[in-house]
Amino acid sequence: MALPVQISIPTTSTSSTDSKPFTLYNITLRLQFPLRSFTVQKRYSDFVTLNKTLVSFVGAPPPSPLPQKSWFTRTTSSPVLTEQRRKDLETYLRAINDSPDSRWRTTPSWRAFLNLPSSTASANASSLHATLVSPASGGAPITDPIVWLDCHRDLKTHLHDARLHLARRDQATSAHGQHESSAAAKRFLVKAGGMILALELGLRALAEPAEWGDDGTGSIEKLGEGELRRRRDLLAIARKEKDGLEALANSMSLKNNTFNGSSSASGAGAVATAQERSTLFSSPNASQSALNNSSGISGTTTRGGRILGAPLPETDKTRELDNEGVLQLQRQVIRDQDRDLEEMRKGIARLRDLGVAVNEELVLQNELLGLVDEDTDRLAGKLAVAKKRVGKIS
Repeated sequence: MALPVQISIPTTSTSSTDSKPFTLYNITLRLQFPLRSFTVQKRYSDFVTLNKTLVSFVGAPPPSPLPQKSWFTRTTSSPVLTEQRRKDLETYLRAINDSPDSRWRTTPSWRAFLNLPSSTASANASSLHATLVSPASGGAPITDPIVWLDCHRDLKTHLHDARLHLARRDQATSAHGQHESSAAAKRFLVKAGGMILALELGLRALAEPAEWGDDGTGSIEKLGEGELRRRRDLLAIARKEKDGLEALANSMSLKNNTFNGSSSASGAGAVATAQERSTLFSSPNASQSALNNSSGISGTTTRGGRILGAPLPETDKTRELDNEGVLQLQRQVIRDQDRDLEEMRKGIARLRDLGVAVNEELVLQNELLGLVDEDTDRLAGKLAVAKKRVGKIS
């Protein structure tokens, strides 16, 4: 049976904030429900205080003794002592965590030392696990803010898995593969629906704790308006994505049922074979002959007309999409093109304005040059008159 908490001390660090440096032990904890990891830093003196508190509460020492304090050598100056104490402290914590006797683990000092969730958070985590395993029995509000975010992260994982299974269903080459992928996608969507309900109820409880049984003890922490608005937006996006996936799953199911009903008389399967695909994409006469053979019409019937083009090759963007997805992708491409054209129009308008401004500047400069030319002619006339007068004097 997996333990609810996995504890390890992989590394140590030295604190330089104090005038007297000391060693910090980085305790890594991994919770199973909700699935998350975090690190707590503690000094050796914190371990000593924890050990005294556990002995005081339980009345008996923990399963593993606490390593003794070194009076002559400091861990900051001895890497060997630091490594040995790290291993001993890790053994000390794991002995308490792995012990069949849970008296030390249930004390408030143990949970406060490791920053573990409170009992309310543990109950919410249990309800979260029940929602994940059996959505029909879930639906309990998630009233712990941290567990709420963990549940939302799991919700996005379920939606992602549902989308992957729907893509695999579209790529399946057999009816059995289609049905398995469709059933798996619907299971993830059902789980996502139960989690959305639990998250929505939890968000209401976090907005108004007094209306959800909080007697003023602070068992339900009220969130601010900004955080509540952000989480409502996250929930609305997830609900919209779930509704879209459900519509896609139901539309494909209806299409498969219609196809199976129309092809049951001829014994055809839900998926076209390689021969049928090659016949479909061959010449029109061959396609018409295949249709005649499948419908029981004898004789050869030629069909006039022209081929408008071979089927377009699949790309990475369209390979996992159905008809509706391809249509949405085409609309998105058209919107992007319209946006690019609008940006181009704005750029051309700016160039036009710049050209008009340059033209106005050139006209002004031309007028100024004309004035300079007139002044030059006038000055040249005056110089000629002055030369004649100088000639007469000389």
